[in-house]
Amino acid sequence: MNIKPLADNVVIKATEAEETTKSGIVLTSTAKEKPQIAEVVAVGPGGLVDGKEVKMTVNVGDKVIIAKYSGTEIKLDGEEYTILRQSDILAIVE
Repeated sequence: MNIKPLADNVVIKATEAEETTKSGIVLTSTAKEKPQIAEVVAVGPGGLVDGKEVKMTVNVGDKVIIAKYSGTEIKLDGEEYTILRQSDILAIVE
């Protein structure tokens, strides 16, 4: 099943969180923070959103940094995704 976002929405899949800290401490699953770096899986067409023309600047496959508590989390075919607006993406990691 494919997800096709509408307007200026973007579908992302979070990258795996670090399992150990830099000092070597192993983190349990409850101690891990939600990762803020994700990969873009699907991009909406942009267009007229709230009366303003929106041009999509992210592409499928881009690694992005997102706002910490943004978007709507969904589970589809056993995979977890987040759907958010392009404006909730803070940066593209190059």
